Order: sequence, then C-alpha cells, then structure tokens
Amino acid sequence: MIRRHLRPSAPSTVRTRLVLAFAGVLTFALLLVVIALPSLLDGYFAQQERKNLEDRARVVAALIRLQLADAQALGSSSPRAIVLATNPPTIAPGVLKALGDPEDPNSLISSVTALVAQADLDLSIAPDAEHPEDVLYRAQVAYSPDQPVAGQERDNIDFTYSFTVEDPWWSQFSSLSPARLFTLTLADPYTFRAQTLRDVAGVLFAAALVALIVAVLASVLIAQRLTTPIRRLTRASRALGEGDLTARVPTPVSGSPEISELATSFNRMAERLEESIEVIRKDRDRSRDFLADVSHELRTPIAALRTFNELLQEGAADDPQARQEFLESSHRQIERLDWLATNLLELSKLDSGLVALDLRPDDLRAVVEAAVQQNDEAARRKGVELTLELPDEPLRLRHDPQRMGQVVGNLIANAVKFTPSGGRVTAGLETVPDGASIRVRDTGVGIPADELPHVFERFYRGAQANEERGSGSGLGLSIVRSIVDMHGGTVTLESTPGVGTEAIVFLPREVTQSSPQP
Repeated sequence: MIRRHLRPSAPSTVRTRLVLAFAGVLTFALLLVVIALPSLLDGYFAQQERKNLEDRARVVAALIRLQLADAQALGSSSPRAIVLATNPPTIAPGVLKALGDPEDPNSLISSVTALVAQADLDLSIAPDAEHPEDVLYRAQVAYSPDQPVAGQERDNIDFTYSFTVEDPWWSQFSSLSPARLFTLTLADPYTFRAQTLRDVAGVLFAAALVALIVAVLASVLIAQRLTTPIRRLTRASRALGEGDLTARVPTPVSGSPEISELATSFNRMAERLEESIEVIRKDRDRSRDFLADVSHELRTPIAALRTFNELLQEGAADDPQARQEFLESSHRQIERLDWLATNLLELSKLDSGLVALDLRPDDLRAVVEAAVQQNDEAARRKGVELTLELPDEPLRLRHDPQRMGQVVGNLIANAVKFTPSGGRVTAGLETVPDGASIRVRDTGVGIPADELPHVFERFYRGAQANEERGSGSGLGLSIVRSIVDMHGGTVTLESTPGVGTEAIVFLPREVTQSSPQP
C-alpha cells in the first residue's frame, strides 16, 4: 500500500533518474569529505601545535638551566645546592630566588611563561628521576595575554617535558652529582586551530556547494546526451507503431558503441519491416488484382455459356444448325475454362512454393528438342517454319527437365501463335559465360515497346489485343517467369513491331532452387 502511494511521486524519466543518481552520489561523497576532512585536519593541526609546545618547552627548560647555573655561581666560591640536605629535603633559597615568584610578572618563571611558553605553565622539582612523586617545589603560572591576537583561542592541548639538572654541591666529582628531576608542563595555549578549522569547514562547504551545482549541471548535460538517443528511438518506435514505416533513428557518429549498435539494429529492423509490409501490400494488391482478373476471365465464358443455354431453352434447340453451332461454341468455352483453371492451379502452386524442382545434370539439348517436336504439328498446320539450332556438344546443366520443357514449349507455342503463315520460328541453345542461354525467335507481329514491361503480368494481353492474344489465358508468360526464377535464372523479351520477337532465357551454371519473384 505504501509503495503504491509513493510510486506516483517517484521520478519517471530516465534523464531525471540519472540526474538524481549523479547528484546523490556526489552529495554523499561531498558529505564524507566535509565530515571526515575537518576531523583529519583537526588531528593534524593538534599534532603541529603539540610540536610547537614541545619546542617551547625545550626553550623554557634551557632558560631555566642557564638561570640555575648563574644562580649557583653567584656570591660563592663553591657552587650552591639545588636541594638542601635538610629533613625533609628542601629547595635551596637561591633556586627559589632564581626562579622568582610566580605572582611577580617580572620573575623568570612569569617572563618565560609570557614570552616563550605562551601557555599555562606548571613546573615541579623532584629529588631524582626515581622519585618523581616526591615533589619538592611546584610553580604554576596562568598565561593571560594583554591583547590576544584576533582569531586566537584557548586550545585544549598540553605537553609535558621532563629534564634533569645536576646538583654539583653534593659531590666534588660532577659525574657523581645527583640529577634533580624538573617536570615542565605547558597547557591550554592560545592557537589559531579552532579558527582555522572553521575557515576550512566554511571553504569546504562553499566548495562542496559549488561542486554540487556544477555536478548537477554536468549530470543534466550527460543525462541529456545519454537519453537523447533513447528519446529518438522512442519517437521512431511510436511513429513506426502509428504506421510511418519510413521512421528511422539517426546513428550517432560518436558516443557509446552500445547506443550506436542499438540504433543500427532498430533501423535494420525498421527496413526489414518496411520491406515485409511492402511485400505484403504488393501481395495484397496483386491478390486483389488477381481475383479481379480471374473474375473477369471467368465471367466471359460463363456469360457465353449462359447465353447459349438460354437460347437453346428458348427454342434454338429445334434448329439443328443453330444447335450444332451453340454446342461447338460451348465446347470451346469449356476448353477455355479448363485451360484457365489448369494454368491458375499451376501458377498458384508455383507462387506458394509447393512445387519442388527435380534438379538433374542433364543435357539441355533434349529439353529444347522435345519442345520443338511438341509444337511441330501446330506450326505445320499454320504454315510456320519451325527450326532448331543446337550445339554439337552436350550442354549439361542442373535443371528440372519437365519444368524447363514447359518453359520452352510455352515460348515456342506463343511464337507460333503470333507468327503469320509463311513466317519462321527458331529455337536455339548456346553456351554463355556462367551458364546457358535458350533463345526463341519469330518473325511475328511483334510487341509494342510500351507493352514489353507488362507482358509477364498475369492476364495481360496488351492494350490492343488481337484475336490470337485474346484467345489465350494471359498466364503463360507468368508461369514461364516463375519457373525460370525458381531456377535462379532470368527471362527477357526483345521485340520490334512488324519484325518479330525474341525470348531469351538465361540459366546459371550453379542452380539452386529459389522462390519465384512476385
């Protein structure tokens, strides 16, 4: 339930999420720096201040040694003692005088505190290093500058320095003189550490804020650069879904190779989709035209048969001559229907891919020779000379003998049909580079130039169809092209009206079955 209520408020775009992610990561990193760096700097500054206290303590210790040495030498032929042999032992008055009163600002201990230590000073003297707890003397001086430097504050650090001073009064030999233990502690100096840390924290905060603003702007630009190809892909996908098959995604020249590959793959998919839709559209239009042509072709013989039937029913059957004429006409229309149905079935099988070629490495001369023999009787009846031109050597090529016989036979039949009596039809075969060429030439009526591009279309008979063209089904050349396409070859027509026509079939040497072209 909570997630359902929170989901609408969450950022929905990839660009917003990228910007928030970049800003979040940088903010976390800057917070770590702002939090951790002052602590690290604090430890570093404290170490430096402690080093300063150590140096000051050493200087104070050196000054105390010098002062005690002068105090012991003054006013006596022999050195004075630091610790007197009383019970209990006490500090010699000369030492007390040399160190001075802590309350006196002009005393040695007060002077070194104000000028050298610059921190609260605590000085103690013990008989020796073995008994540091037996303190014979302690002096404490609080450091309080008259005019503190701006920015300086009390710092809660301290440093303890212990040193020894030989007491020569106790022995004639300095090597045997006892060493008195002096313990010096400097604490709570005035330093710039706190102010420096505040300044550093302020600078860090300002730098972090500037860095965050710059990072947000940079993340916006980066997210814009990263998401622009995705938005383009989305727009192209939406346009493609709405029917704009020309929508493409510009392939970025530079940038992520994954985005470039995605854009290339999308464009390739769109191109294939456009090609597929175009093929489907053409197939739909072709099917619509095909059905319309089939309806038109079937309507003519059916209408004729209906007319003959009605005339016979109305009394024409009583006239023997009329009845015989109607029966002969009906027979021709029925043959035409049978021929049309046979060609339609054949063409449908070829287009649907149900026909598998029986490819054999046989001699193509046998195919051409059989087709010529098949049409020889029809040519002789019409008075057309049918000749054959074959090479002397066998021309073996992988092909389907039955289907190629159908191709050559159809071309020769068409040539005979459109060649007037006294004309000539020649069927030939020759070897060409990378394959073989079958040629069928005639001296017929020819085909106008504007009709040549359409002769392979189904049911096409020309704009000015004569009796020969009108008697066919208009599917023969379509079947020829489908069979040749399945062999991977090509078929072309060259024609000059009034001179003749030549059909050229090219078969490649390496034949692999393929689907016929639409």
